[in-house]
Amino acid sequence: MRFPTPDVDHLLGPSRTRRYVLIAVGLALVLAVWGIITRLGDRNALERQAATAAMATVSTTHPRSGPAASNLVLPGTVQALYEAPIYARTNGYVKAWYTDIGAPVKRGQLLAAIETPEVDQELRQAQADLATAQANYELARTTNERWKGLLATQSVSQQDADQRAGDAAAKAAARQSAAANVARLQELESFKRVLAPFDGVVTQRNTDIGALINAGAGQSPGSALFRVADLHRLRIYVSVPQPYSGGVRAGDSAQLEFADHPGKRYTATVANTSRALDASSRTLLVELQIDNARGELLPGSYAQVYFNLARDFDALRIPVNTVLFRTEGLQVAILDAQQRVHLQTIRQGRDFGTEIEVLSGITAADTLVVNPPDSLSDGAQVRIAQPAAAGRGAPAGHS
Repeated sequence: MRFPTPDVDHLLGPSRTRRYVLIAVGLALVLAVWGIITRLGDRNALERQAATAAMATVSTTHPRSGPAASNLVLPGTVQALYEAPIYARTNGYVKAWYTDIGAPVKRGQLLAAIETPEVDQELRQAQADLATAQANYELARTTNERWKGLLATQSVSQQDADQRAGDAAAKAAARQSAAANVARLQELESFKRVLAPFDGVVTQRNTDIGALINAGAGQSPGSALFRVADLHRLRIYVSVPQPYSGGVRAGDSAQLEFADHPGKRYTATVANTSRALDASSRTLLVELQIDNARGELLPGSYAQVYFNLARDFDALRIPVNTVLFRTEGLQVAILDAQQRVHLQTIRQGRDFGTEIEVLSGITAADTLVVNPPDSLSDGAQVRIAQPAAAGRGAPAGHS
């Protein structure tokens, strides 16, 4: 007996359809999830790319230690060892002058002669007054002596004798006054000869024959007849900033350079310091002296003074293009290990042009940003520029 065969396709139809549907739904879900994940990844990548593009790219450098000893270069003013303006001490007219500018003179040498007709006349009058006073005194003295003898014999009264003694004393005082006046005018007469006060060179002559001369300094420096300077030694005055004032001591040597002697250096010695800082400039006035027996150097010159200072403090040097000028003072941008910026205030020492000396605020291990933009803020994330390819040269300031 044969049984009928069932239709398998008919029996399996609903299951197969459901499986196809599930597969289609699964594929749709996979595609949807993949699309979402892809879009999120693209968005994150775009955000990272935007953040990277907005991040500043900087070059870096490191501070370097200064040399164990360094030259401190400062401007100096050169003056003569002694220099004096020569004024007239009497009134009159210039009769003659005997030395001109550049002439070497010895102490006591005659520089000029002055005619003093008024003083001459006053002296003659004073001498006549002295002669009169002397005659009056002699008469009063002899009279007093006679009255003393008469008083001894009681021929005159004590009152009359005392009057004669008082008159003699008064005449003696008048004689002394007249003699003092003669001495004063004779001293003025000696001022008719204008003499050099010390060995030196005449650096100025401000008078000529026939010029009216008034006694004293007058109202302006130009009223001096002559100016004499002792040039065998010169003084050089330098103002040393406070941070370096402790390194300059009496007896130290320094090198001098002059514009009129290019390529040549002269050795000077620190003679004295003011031992006090100027309250307005916070500098120490230092006096150096140099031998000028050959007369090569001129007072009034401008000199560059080189002090060789041993470093007694740890000072670092950084390029000037790493410094930010802020209201808080001088600052530098320091990078940490995460390449984040930290603004640090520094204290500046000397300025070397392309570099400055930093006395405090940073260490030699710090990484500094070169040419930091003014908009750079504390905590900002930056990116360090990659070194240039070989053969092109690395950008200046890269570490």
